[in-house]
Amino acid sequence: MRSTASFPVPAVRSLRARLTIGLVVLLAVSCGAVGLATTTALEGFLVRRLDQQLTAVGNHFPASLDPARKLRGDGGPDTRGQATGTFGACVLGGTVTQAAVVRDQTETGVALTATDRRELVDVPGDGKGRTIRLSTLHDYRVIGVRGPAGDVLITGLPLQPVEDTVQRLQLVEAIVFGAALLATGIAGAAWVRLSLRPLRRVAATASRVAQLPLAGGEVAMPPRVPDTDPRTEVGQVGGAFNRMLRHVEDSLARRHASEERLRRFAADASHELRTPAASIRGHAELALLHPGPVPDKVRHALDRVRCESVRMGELVDDLMLLARLDAGRPLADEPVDLTRLVLDAVSDAGAAGREHRWVLELPEEPVVVRGDERGLQQVLTNLLANARTHTPPGTRVSVGLVERDSQVEILVEDDGPGVPKELQSEIFERFVRSDDGRSRSAGGTGLGLAITHAVTSAHGGCVELRSRPGRTVFRVALPQPGDIG
Repeated sequence: MRSTASFPVPAVRSLRARLTIGLVVLLAVSCGAVGLATTTALEGFLVRRLDQQLTAVGNHFPASLDPARKLRGDGGPDTRGQATGTFGACVLGGTVTQAAVVRDQTETGVALTATDRRELVDVPGDGKGRTIRLSTLHDYRVIGVRGPAGDVLITGLPLQPVEDTVQRLQLVEAIVFGAALLATGIAGAAWVRLSLRPLRRVAATASRVAQLPLAGGEVAMPPRVPDTDPRTEVGQVGGAFNRMLRHVEDSLARRHASEERLRRFAADASHELRTPAASIRGHAELALLHPGPVPDKVRHALDRVRCESVRMGELVDDLMLLARLDAGRPLADEPVDLTRLVLDAVSDAGAAGREHRWVLELPEEPVVVRGDERGLQQVLTNLLANARTHTPPGTRVSVGLVERDSQVEILVEDDGPGVPKELQSEIFERFVRSDDGRSRSAGGTGLGLAITHAVTSAHGGCVELRSRPGRTVFRVALPQPGDIG
């Protein structure tokens, strides 16, 4: 079985290349049409001239080939005035009786094949030119006329001079058209490049916009596109692009102003709520210490007030930390022993969640990074609290510390029911609560993982989640000390 190999043709995606190739292709088609028309016209003209020569020569040469005609005084063939290569033949009764060709003013017999004879027999005596091919003489232009004896006298001239002239014209056209196509390709590429320069400026501005951090914060938009002439297509694109940039800039400015107002409100509200929350908690604890008899309902209410005030205080502290991180305030930059932080965090989590199975995997040497110790401690505390409160008793929780590719990774893995797929994309947003698939045994603010993400980002790292039923992994990646800017 034969197999055919296919070679992929690279797609031309550049607009400049496509325009240049299109221009060259159109010119090549035009040159081909001009070349075909000129060669066809020249060949037809030369063939008509050849027919005129045949008519002028007449049938003297083929008539003189028959000895019975006695057209010459010595009885020989009449080659006077005949050009070299002139062919003559006599056809009588469907048979070629005589055939010769003039060479150096003398007639020479020519050997004819059966195919040649059929070609000559098929020539009618109508005096019109036609082209035949003889095996020993190649292409000939011949005219047949009726002789006085009822035979057909055929006179022919070679087509080789016509073919040579046409081939020389084709060669000249190929050279001239090839040079024209090459020059047009070079000049066209330069012209198209110059014409598309405004469009490249639009693309460069769009690339700068695409590189801007548009997710948050104040954004400085790049300069506008200077080409905005509405009379040109590129100018229309540039004008529309500039209008779009103005709309985007206005929207980003309004969004930034709204974020700033919300950030200031959160910071101010958190600051103002710290004192009332602490005061309520203190009064509740003081009331619970009253030595006298206190009704059970009142004691229960005071205990609930104390618990909720503690939770409110934690929420206020979380909001203040997020507001500080959103404001871009720098964190502490000092050596932090991550190994010790992981040991302490797992110890505290084990004490709080005795029904879980805690596994610790640490390298032999201490791992040290630069950053804010309190912030990193809160990252660990939030991840372990998340694993403890959102998984059922008996869940295995593994905490690992790995140095890999100039990064330090903290891995918190559990074999619980996993995070629902619809929640994974927004798990690090603020005030995100899971559904009943990951039940919690204690209340929470919904800010733990948001704080984890914010603190990790402030350290130049990242946090990601991979979860499926039976395996949930939180991965925190922090840069090594030499990589922190």
